[in-house]
Amino acid sequence: MFVGRDRELAELRSALKVQRLITLTGTAGVGKSRLARQAVEREQAAGGDESCWADLWQLADERMLAALVSDACGLSDHTPRMPLDVIVQWIGERELLIVLDSCEHVLPACRQLVETLLAKCPQLTILATSREVFHLEDEHVMVVEPLPCATDAAELFLQRAEQMGVVPQPGELNHVTELCTYLDGLPLALELAAGALRHSSIEDLLRRPRHDLQREESDPVRVPSPRRHEVLRTALGWSHELCTPKERLLWARLSIVLGHVDAPTAAALCAGGPLTAGDVEIALAGLVDKSVVTRRGERYLLLDTVREYGRMWLTELGELDSMATAHAAHFLALARQADSTWTSAEQTGWYRTIKDAHPDLCAALDYLLEHRVDDALELATLTGFYWTCCGHAHTAQQYLGRVLQAGDSGHQTLMRQRAIWALGLTHLLQGNHATGNHLARQCLALAQGEQDPSGLLRAAYLQAMSDLLRGNAREALDMLDGTLQTAHEEGGDTEPAGHAVRMCRMLRLFALTGVGLLEESQEAATALRAQCVAMGEHWVRSYTDYQLCDRAAGPGRCSGPGPRPLDAHLQAADRRHLRDRPGPRHAGRVVLGQRRRALRGTGLGSGATAVGGGRPPPARGAGRSAAARVRREHRTPTGRRRRLRDVPPPSRPRRSGRDAGLGCGW
Repeated sequence: MFVGRDRELAELRSALKVQRLITLTGTAGVGKSRLARQAVEREQAAGGDESCWADLWQLADERMLAALVSDACGLSDHTPRMPLDVIVQWIGERELLIVLDSCEHVLPACRQLVETLLAKCPQLTILATSREVFHLEDEHVMVVEPLPCATDAAELFLQRAEQMGVVPQPGELNHVTELCTYLDGLPLALELAAGALRHSSIEDLLRRPRHDLQREESDPVRVPSPRRHEVLRTALGWSHELCTPKERLLWARLSIVLGHVDAPTAAALCAGGPLTAGDVEIALAGLVDKSVVTRRGERYLLLDTVREYGRMWLTELGELDSMATAHAAHFLALARQADSTWTSAEQTGWYRTIKDAHPDLCAALDYLLEHRVDDALELATLTGFYWTCCGHAHTAQQYLGRVLQAGDSGHQTLMRQRAIWALGLTHLLQGNHATGNHLARQCLALAQGEQDPSGLLRAAYLQAMSDLLRGNAREALDMLDGTLQTAHEEGGDTEPAGHAVRMCRMLRLFALTGVGLLEESQEAATALRAQCVAMGEHWVRSYTDYQLCDRAAGPGRCSGPGPRPLDAHLQAADRRHLRDRPGPRHAGRVVLGQRRRALRGTGLGSGATAVGGGRPPPARGAGRSAAARVRREHRTPTGRRRRLRDVPPPSRPRRSGRDAGLGCGW
């Protein structure tokens, strides 16, 4: 809910036209994020610059900062470059607004990121919200003050109370301004107080004492106004007191979750002891009614300040470690279930689930690396393939490397071999062919020693991919044919090894094309595609579609400047299955593009041109008319703006798309 702020909105929108770095600062709960979002939405409605929003409150520390911003920009990169370098190259000269929301807990790393982006991307604007400013040159600081108590604050309080189904009695209205003054006009405090009206009158709230719950002196975040911070803690304390014991317990336990959570997940994670699964459902509804939990569709979220308060009580209850253990166990179970159903019709749903759970999976891995290394190995392995699909190859590589270095207990030999396979996959996708080939040989040696059907198939897949990328299509075909034949003879081509079989069959299509057996490749692709359609499987199917399209278009047709039937087909499929994001690219196209030099002159090489070349389609928002573009202002590298006169809209390279997961490429 947004009320008032007309002056601040006008000032912020004016600043966005002339400043390159604007920082909205103020105490917790004052409405920095809401003001930023309202300004961005109005700018977009008026035809302003393309924008990307990064929710930094998801970060436990600064390690994943650049990766999160890259994801917010919709980028999917499988090269060895660092995420920040990828962001810089993608932005380039384009006019773009990036919003960094809640920077205070990663301020030093955020400051470095902002400096780099502004120095290398001359048309970029950054809007940040933070309880502390960056102290950078040319930083335009806007201090967000509380709402005026007699007007906007009272309006927000009454609107929120009405929304909650509570209408103050006429006599109580005399005290609304007094309560708003008592709460210093802080929007979050006012909403919490409105939620409390179901259980307490305004006069009762005014009689309640303030809560002195200050931060520790070691807290690196410096709050601009200690009294206002105390006011917010007072409102949080009121809400906490008005909660039932089970609502308080759920609030504390939910604070262990970093991202969104649905009702079944909340029950699975937080039920226990005096809190049954049925109690969780009732308590969750109560917390929503009290404005403690924010509901967005079918998912729920604790705002960062509310989460901090809940985490404090979780520590006081002595449950922080047990809930961290339960949190890690839950997301490990989630990863196991996703892995077991990857080849079913639920594939796209699980892809999105793992993608959305990214911050919590990272938190679970960090905890397990300190306490349960074998479980960390399993979780990193099971999510590594998904993360590579989602464009988080750097994250997958980082965690896989950490778990493999953490030691070998001897109890997870098969999982360790699979972790090496997943790590090798990230290196090959990034073009580190020597490292990838070395890991492929390690993976193959371990699989041969264990005689695990799935492990042997995956190892053959990785080694064959390495051979293909180095231009050895015949060696790749021999490896795949031999392994598939052995699997069939030994009955290893059924589940759970069936998915590994299909992956090998998919890669075999490219090997067949590479050695010139085009008709056989087409027949094999048709048969494999039919199997995938029957199963509801999309990932392998997307590669059969590629091969069939390449054959239908004829040699070199997909690489020409005209329309590409493959793009049309895959984009339509991705829109249906991947949250309707237009034009995502399969990361496998990157790999195929890298092969052009090694496989020039083969059918596979022409395919590489088909996927990697051609005219880049327009970026999001590039369809605006030239006249609309001319009316917009253009920023110079120094931060000032000049007026565009009769300048056509620039051609923008297309981002690869973070939702290109199901076609992540080999």
